Amino acid sequence: MVLVTFPLRIPDSFNVPTEDWLAIQNDRKNTLDSVCQKNNLLKLRSKLDSLVANQLFVEHKHKLTYCEVPKVGCSNWKRTIFILQAGLEVEASEIEHDHIHQTSLIKRMAAYPPRIQEEFLSNYTKVMFTRHPLERLVSAYRDKLLHSEPYYSTTVANEIRAMFRKNKNSSAKVSFQEFVSFIIAKPMNALDIHWKPMFLLCDPCNIRYDILGKYETLGLDSEHVLKAIGAPESLQYPSLKRYGSEKRTNGDITLEYLRQLNSEQIEKIKKLYEMDFLLFNYTMKYEEYFSLKS
Repeated sequence: MVLVTFPLRIPDSFNVPTEDWLAIQNDRKNTLDSVCQKNNLLKLRSKLDSLVANQLFVEHKHKLTYCEVPKVGCSNWKRTIFILQAGLEVEASEIEHDHIHQTSLIKRMAAYPPRIQEEFLSNYTKVMFTRHPLERLVSAYRDKLLHSEPYYSTTVANEIRAMFRKNKNSSAKVSFQEFVSFIIAKPMNALDIHWKPMFLLCDPCNIRYDILGKYETLGLDSEHVLKAIGAPESLQYPSLKRYGSEKRTNGDITLEYLRQLNSEQIEKIKKLYEMDFLLFNYTMKYEEYFSLKS
């Protein structure tokens, strides 16, 4: 089955004066710095952690380093990097989802020796994007466990069924409750990148990101990233979606799934993502947050 991407407008790209956007950036960085210090997350390192290096993509023409956080617009950021390298000779809608995640044309930091990695970290514009941890979790479940992706809907799903079902022959789709029970049963560092805490993927306490974007302000922040790296004015961050007939995971959908969990699961999932909540200034009062957001 060929999966086609469909354009979908992201409705947050309103006009915000540059000085206001810079003030928001400063607030995000100050919050992050404070939490890093309070929780002893700053460390002296001789070289970049290999798992983090594997999440970082480099685009040399515009000196960009981008940390990939799955379920936070990363497919479209990788399309953007591809287009920057190709010199605008391709349209975002022409780049299929599977291709952008498999191509060797966009380079990971891990492909370079430590000395060169340090040069990139010192001289390139470093960017990461985050999303409310619980909305990201629901998005990962919907995307990976409810669709026919061989690895997730078969291998991972079978592992979950074996762990939590009395009837070992049951082939019904994995429920959100089962998915969450599976995640909280595993060590944090062993989690799949699609639901691993964001701070572990990108190490923001030790990599000084120049721009801290958020999914909640994706259009606006992306516009400023492209401006900061000197991208051509004609280039805009694309808003393509893999399963175009489905709604994006929003506040209402997130609440719908979270209400399927018991209080113990809620507390454990909050604990798992505690540093993401604190570092990136997301509230744990999710009922209020998503009700206001919707």
